[in-house]
Amino acid sequence: MPLQKKYRFKALIYKTGINFAVDVPADISSVLTVVKGYIRVKGMVNSFPFTKSLVPVKGGPYRLFVNMQTLKGAKTRAGELAEFVIEEDKTDPETEFSVPELLKQQLEQKHLFDDFTALPFYRRKEILRYLANIQTAETLEKNVKKVVGQLKKQRKSI
Repeated sequence: MPLQKKYRFKALIYKTGINFAVDVPADISSVLTVVKGYIRVKGMVNSFPFTKSLVPVKGGPYRLFVNMQTLKGAKTRAGELAEFVIEEDKTDPETEFSVPELLKQQLEQKHLFDDFTALPFYRRKEILRYLANIQTAETLEKNVKKVVGQLKKQRKSI
């Protein structure tokens, strides 16, 4: 696998609404791959690692939201200039967390597999991560039913 290019920039952390964010320079975001409007990235802020998505802003640059955990880890805060290093995150959630057999069966039986794979990357990843950490078969079954139910409900609303 070829090495991915890393992009470095410094940015002022600012508050927008209740969130903290930075604007990613257009010369960087313009060369990254956009999937469903977002750009999946991983990187570091002041040497503290993160995995996030760059969010499009109408009439503006892509925005990188910086949560409190990342701010604390990076020892920075709003109003300060921070150093960022980012690269595209091409990890597939299905390779990081396998799809449980019970979920596969339910998705195939209910013809919802395409609906599941159409979910945004991080939504699928969070579902698979959550299911991977379940300890009992009973709890897994209950949560798979919830996922299938949500997909059915989502399909009906379209």
